Amino acid sequence: MNIIIINGPNLNLLGKREPEVYGNETFEEYLNKLKTKYPQINFTYFQSNIEGELIDKIQEYGFSSDGIIINAGAYTHTSIGIGDAIKAISTPAIEVHISNTFSRETFRHQSYISPNAKGVIIGFGLKSYDLAVESFL
Repeated sequence: MNIIIINGPNLNLLGKREPEVYGNETFEEYLNKLKTKYPQINFTYFQSNIEGELIDKIQEYGFSSDGIIINAGAYTHTSIGIGDAIKAISTPAIEVHISNTFSRETFRHQSYISPNAKGVIIGFGLKSYDLAVESFL
């Protein structure tokens, strides 16, 4: 099984940025744990702070992988383009968020991805990614 994890802006700062919200672990450290826990899955990982690069990656893997796990970060709440890219592909996508976006600022309550995603998992820390993987299994 081939799954791509796509992370958006500022998620490259995990482990440093607001540890009280996002924890102390880098995503690379966490990804190594995922690979060990799910050896039957071929994970591809991509992170960018640039909206167009995220859309390009969704389109690149949107017809050739078994699943997409996407945390578009702040673009979740602003990018019609990312929402449209998810809608345009045949690969199922799971939207994940580390924090509970509904317990945060009001603008974070809107997602342009959710209507086009297979499902949404929020608020379980990095475990949100585990839950998304389990949904594909």
